Amino acid sequence: MTAKEHNEFYKFFYDITGEAMNVHSEYHEGLLESAYEAALTYLLKSKGYSVDRQVYLPIYWKDVKLEQHYCMDLVINKDIIVELKAISNIGKPHRKQLWNYMNLTHKPFGMLMNFGAETFYSEWYHRHEDGTIEKIIWRNPIDELIEQRTDRIINKLM
Repeated sequence: MTAKEHNEFYKFFYDITGEAMNVHSEYHEGLLESAYEAALTYLLKSKGYSVDRQVYLPIYWKDVKLEQHYCMDLVINKDIIVELKAISNIGKPHRKQLWNYMNLTHKPFGMLMNFGAETFYSEWYHRHEDGTIEKIIWRNPIDELIEQRTDRIINKLM
């Protein structure tokens, strides 16, 4: 997949992150997670996304549904889980929480967003059908061109 195709396939991550950045620019850090969640939901719905807030996720012990449950912050377009934070730093436990949600629901996409620092922060993930979770990075098409030209030069020298 070329960088252009890659970026086009994952364009929704870029769009959603842009709206989250708008929320952070307006509110800055220091508010409760629920304030960022409400504003992001409003902006995404106004752009035509379907957004469900505080989505119930039951917990099972083998085949028995327990009285405890998880609650996913946002589910966008039925297949993108968004875990919001309003903390100073994102760490491995926050990633694991999102990855567990993705594995329990088999939803293909996840986003981890932090509004609690001076600068907005976001990570994007794709859960493949085999259960592996890949971190998605926006690819620069220029880097791809440089790599192709470098490969051609190396091949000519060989």
